[in-house]
Amino acid sequence: MLPLAAQKGIAVIANSPFGGRRAAASVFGQVAGKPLPDWAAAIQVSSWSQLFLKFVVSHPAITCTVAGTTTIGHLEDNLAAAHGTLPDAPMRQKMAALWDGLKS
Repeated sequence: MLPLAAQKGIAVIANSPFGGRRAAASVFGQVAGKPLPDWAAAIQVSSWSQLFLKFVVSHPAITCTVAGTTTIGHLEDNLAAAHGTLPDAPMRQKMAALWDGLKS
């Protein structure tokens, strides 16, 4: 659907990209205790949340995202994803491959 939206110039809002509380627990549970990959430093990422958000907001079809949070600490961490370099297509592929490897 995202390629079609990009092709047609349709705005896309990624609402709750972590999937809400239960899904977020699952997403972050998969990376709990795991270090960030070394290459994350190239896009100025210092947390998994920042890595995931940069993946979403850097997608050419995504217009904006509403991360949603319940704590100031999470808000500050999410806002840090707005700084530094956004991933390009090859970096997004690397990020997707990392995620696919975590799920298997």
